[in-house]
Amino acid sequence: MFKLIILDFDGVIVESADIKTEAFRKLFSDCPEHVGAIVEYHKKHVGVSRYEKFSHIYETILKRPLGKEKMAELGRRFSALVLDEIKACPLVPGALEFLEKYSKRAKLFIASSTPEEELRYLVKARGLEEYFKGAYGAPLKKSEIISRIMKKENVKKEEILFVGDSTADYAEAKKVGVSFLGRVTDPINSHFPHGVKTVLNLIELSTVVKRLLREDNKCRV
Repeated sequence: MFKLIILDFDGVIVESADIKTEAFRKLFSDCPEHVGAIVEYHKKHVGVSRYEKFSHIYETILKRPLGKEKMAELGRRFSALVLDEIKACPLVPGALEFLEKYSKRAKLFIASSTPEEELRYLVKARGLEEYFKGAYGAPLKKSEIISRIMKKENVKKEEILFVGDSTADYAEAKKVGVSFLGRVTDPINSHFPHGVKTVLNLIELSTVVKRLLREDNKCRV
């Protein structure tokens, strides 16, 4: 019986996963001999902060030093590549209907690996701000965000559902001990471990939550 639902942003609320994949391809296009490995690394670590990825890419793939100034430059360039496209990309099917309905029945939050300032800008730019009690991002890890929300809202881990689209999201949910639901685009070739419940979109999520969420006033805010 969930009182609080936490959603990832990219790939759960907005269809932006491919936008970020292409951003990594463009960002490292001046390293054509390495760009394939960089993109594959990113795709295997969806849900991890871009800054953690930059560190790994430079240390392990490019084998170059990465100073603070270069790290900041990469962050600025990455944001420039993705912001306008994420502002305009489609919502995940059923997202708006889900948010309109369940923001009245439970407390909704966002936990993302996107830098927090950028995340809040995108949520506001897309007109979604009114549906969420809070939107939190990097540098905190998602498990840290969930723990902070849990403490602030004084809810038990059994009363929280986290919806993510990556195995990293699943791992973060396991760290805290909250329930997890995965969003996939191909249910036959799910990248989640066997047994993890998944949905194709937020239309299906609405159906799942309807079965699980209490319909009495105790769950209303």
